[in-house]
Amino acid sequence: MKNSTYRLSLFQYVKFYYAIQHFWEIGSKVSASIYFDSYLLEQIKSPLVLILNEVDYVFQHQQIAQDFSLLLRSWHEQGKQTLAWQKVRLVLLHSTEVYIPLNINQSPFNVGLSLKLPEFTIEQVTELARRYKLDCCDIQSVENLMYWVGGQPYLIHQALYYIHQQKISLEELLDNCTNGKCIYSGYLRNILNILLQDAELSQAYNQVVNSPNSNINLSANLVYKLDSLGLIKLSGYNYEPFCELYRLFFQKNLLIESNAIPWDKLKKENEKLQLLVNIDKLTQLANRKCFDETLEIEWERMTYIQEPLSLILADLDEFKFHNDTYGHQSGDNCLRQIAQAINSVIKNPDHLVARYGGEEFVLILPQVDAEAAIFIAEEIRETVKSLRIKIPELTKKNQLTNMISLTISLGIACIIPSGDFSLREFFEAADQALYQAKKLGRDRTILSSKFKFGYDE
Repeated sequence: MKNSTYRLSLFQYVKFYYAIQHFWEIGSKVSASIYFDSYLLEQIKSPLVLILNEVDYVFQHQQIAQDFSLLLRSWHEQGKQTLAWQKVRLVLLHSTEVYIPLNINQSPFNVGLSLKLPEFTIEQVTELARRYKLDCCDIQSVENLMYWVGGQPYLIHQALYYIHQQKISLEELLDNCTNGKCIYSGYLRNILNILLQDAELSQAYNQVVNSPNSNINLSANLVYKLDSLGLIKLSGYNYEPFCELYRLFFQKNLLIESNAIPWDKLKKENEKLQLLVNIDKLTQLANRKCFDETLEIEWERMTYIQEPLSLILADLDEFKFHNDTYGHQSGDNCLRQIAQAINSVIKNPDHLVARYGGEEFVLILPQVDAEAAIFIAEEIRETVKSLRIKIPELTKKNQLTNMISLTISLGIACIIPSGDFSLREFFEAADQALYQAKKLGRDRTILSSKFKFGYDE
């Protein structure tokens, strides 16, 4: 019913014949695109702006959310290729406190221009209070309010609206911030429920709100999630609660809820499962599944903070001849040595080394530009060569001759992710660079000619 109302409203607005019955015969996702492509966009000459407010409410329904995300993303991609679709302007407004784990290639939120509403300043809050005609909000009162809720636009607006409607005074509002009866109770409880769905995230934020200082050791993934939820303020590697309201509420409620859940037992069981699911049994490195998931997360994180992401693909040269000569057990021992050697080069805990398959290895290096990635790759290449693992050398007629040391070839790609290029293009660029390294004689590092951010030729 809501879909029908939306479609009718849209076409009443643009003053077109409501021809939906001629197009709505397949699935709603396909039909919507056909309707726009074959009817609406042919009729209009000027751009059509679609502003979708509070789209995060859709994500309470998983299947609808997936279809809806794919639909919006496909419309964006169509605009790159088809002239008619360039008339469509999509504006999506969503709440940052909802962390949605979408597939990065399906999400409409990591393409186009992303604008994050900044915190209000004291001057802006004072001006907003003046427009609400609130005489009670002088500079001192505004400072008191912002001590509790920071400059968060929603929290500020909610407070001023309630005061304007005479539902509460500023003094009562501030007094109630210390107990569970404040006007933000529902909002805070919703965030608490999100946190409690993820034990690791919940425990991380518990650390933040209870730490006497802001120097806390958190993984990049957890920092990204907490920042996406709007729960922390970042200052380099220092993290603190976004505002005093959050500190007090979550100090109390995370502790109560956490005590009701056997986190230690769950954490140990979860760690065991993670090891089974994400670790390559032979090399004890991350496996292909872990690599795929981490690459998506880091791509999205680097898109958000606009920092470089480097990817290194590495492949052992002529490893088959080692296996053929010494057997697969020796080959397995060799792979373990190589894995340890590569891992020894990586010092940053946010960087990932994984076994991609067979004798292939991959490295994900967030916040590393091409110059630094080349340095890391070359150190790996020299470290592997220094192991002096023997393989037979072949003549041009494929005859075995003397023994040589095993070497490794590496391909690199580096980019600041954006909507202009896909994750697949990025991976394929690194793969192509690896192919060039093999083609040019092996035992070398090649940087992608397409994605080489931070490399000065």
